[in-house]
Amino acid sequence: MEFVVLAAGRGRRLRPLTDEVPKPMLPVGREPLVGHVLNAAADAGASAFYLVVGDEDGPVRDYFGNRHGGVPIAYVEQTEPRGTADAVACAAEYVDGPFVVVNGDNLYDSASLASVVDAAPAIGVYAVEDPTEYGVISHDGGEVTDVVEKPPDPPTNLANVGAYALPSLDSDDLVVVQSERGEHEFTDVVADVVESASVTPVEFDTWLDVGRAWELLAANERVLEAQPHRVEGDVAANAHLHGDVFVEPGATIRERTTVEGPVLVRRDATVGPGAYLRGTTYVGPDVHIGHGVEVKNSVVMAETNVGHLSYVGDSVLGREVNLGAGTTIANLRHDDDPVKLTVNGERLSTGRRKFGAVLGHGAKTGINTGIHPGVTLSSGSSTTPGEVVVRDR
Repeated sequence: MEFVVLAAGRGRRLRPLTDEVPKPMLPVGREPLVGHVLNAAADAGASAFYLVVGDEDGPVRDYFGNRHGGVPIAYVEQTEPRGTADAVACAAEYVDGPFVVVNGDNLYDSASLASVVDAAPAIGVYAVEDPTEYGVISHDGGEVTDVVEKPPDPPTNLANVGAYALPSLDSDDLVVVQSERGEHEFTDVVADVVESASVTPVEFDTWLDVGRAWELLAANERVLEAQPHRVEGDVAANAHLHGDVFVEPGATIRERTTVEGPVLVRRDATVGPGAYLRGTTYVGPDVHIGHGVEVKNSVVMAETNVGHLSYVGDSVLGREVNLGAGTTIANLRHDDDPVKLTVNGERLSTGRRKFGAVLGHGAKTGINTGIHPGVTLSSGSSTTPGEVVVRDR
């Protein structure tokens, strides 16, 4: 079955992390986000990938080339962000017969995705606590009866996971009116298919929509918790590694450092001396974590420097961030309420009791900076020595 993978989104809800890195290429363990989608699709029996990308697609093409997981890749450019129906329409002329559509920013389990393929025509669903956040599927037991996008009064708790096995569609089938969001929504196409065919709902065992910074943290937690213990880099004799710790070739764990997995230390990163990594922590390529630093349950992207005697808790640091010595990123509100984060100008709950900060690419802190929970520093921003940051900038 041919797969159309939607990976052209601008990632506005993940800004400032997507200012310099295309959303599909944000790191989740040892693969970029969309790499996990392709892996699951390949395991589910994909015969070809049509990867719909935006105009900033160079890193995607450079990373994946013309094949992934033994499956050939063709790239389809969506030049303007006109919505998911338009994205599928861009690929429709290349697809021959029934096909599968998946979102390029979701984590799918391959067994459930294979079940969608086997049950075609079918839609993947997943039971969630708050269905108002998602498209919602209604069904009568064995057949989908309705598809509604983010209803204020959801008829069920079954979220649409953005995985569809559909009959052959031509360009006319993909023409839909603009939604209230000003986009051509693929769910409107699916609703038309539901009216004309018997579509099976397939419940997924696991699923995660990665659209906001705390969901990127959750994605890394999920992937790193499944990784093996493997040490291929240089680890000092008096360093201590516990649990599932993956140290890639070229990485260095220096003297008196303690690493409590699951932790991934990527190529050419340096940690220590005397550092402490714990929780579910991702340390990207060429990262430097200095003496006496503690990093807990965080994502630290490529070429970032965490200066000595700093603390980073439950945070996401973009590329080429530089934390001055003694920087502290707090991760807990005094009232124990869930930490809130600004997304597209709106203050939203992360649903997490512990969440730190989001720092955009190239952000810098002066020595002894303190950053409160739920703060976002924009790309290229900076703080002064000793400053306490309580609001976004």
